[in-house]
Amino acid sequence: MTTYRIAPSILSADCARLGEEVSAVIAAGADLIHFDVMDNHYVPNLTFGPMVCAAVKPYASVPVDVHLMVEPVDDLIQAFAKAGTDIITFHPEASRHVDRSLSLIKDAGCQAGLVLNPATSVSVLENVLNRLDMVLLMSVNPGFGGQSFIAHTLEKIRRVRALLDEYEAKSGRRIALEVDGGIKTDNIAAVAAAGADTFVAGSAIFNQPDYKAVIDAMRQELAKV
Repeated sequence: MTTYRIAPSILSADCARLGEEVSAVIAAGADLIHFDVMDNHYVPNLTFGPMVCAAVKPYASVPVDVHLMVEPVDDLIQAFAKAGTDIITFHPEASRHVDRSLSLIKDAGCQAGLVLNPATSVSVLENVLNRLDMVLLMSVNPGFGGQSFIAHTLEKIRRVRALLDEYEAKSGRRIALEVDGGIKTDNIAAVAAAGADTFVAGSAIFNQPDYKAVIDAMRQELAKV
């Protein structure tokens, strides 16, 4: 039976109260804290650096899941690992040597993953599956919160799930499949049915007055899958 994980993105949290927001969303039932790192270079926005991650870490009693939307990535991989990150994912387009960047993450003791934009081919995964703990599929173009889910992502989720299931059958090792972008209570079940097991939700949670009510509603939808 699939274990589903909900990962609220603090991109949509109150930045003046990040520690409190992290504590509140964990108390509401979050399984991971998703940390969106943007550099105004790889994506047209600027967000958090490793110092903010280190400051938030003491409030996080669940794993911190850092998504690096930066180019180049290698120096920031090491900086975020030192800041206490548990999972680091990055975009293959932002690394000259994807295998080397994955090795940096693993050598630092973190879980490693690749992020595929809506137009990025699934084939980039095939030669590095042995280094991956997670695949993150973007269901919006990265850069800003609050965007709408791109419908054809569902077919891509199914293709990646088939690839990961084939790998698990051969290796005995499961790779998580995370989806980020436009995840809400009314579509989370369809995303899960396509094969995702980890769900990033930002505005859908943090823009509501009761975080627990939203997360509980998401879990009720997931229970139907």
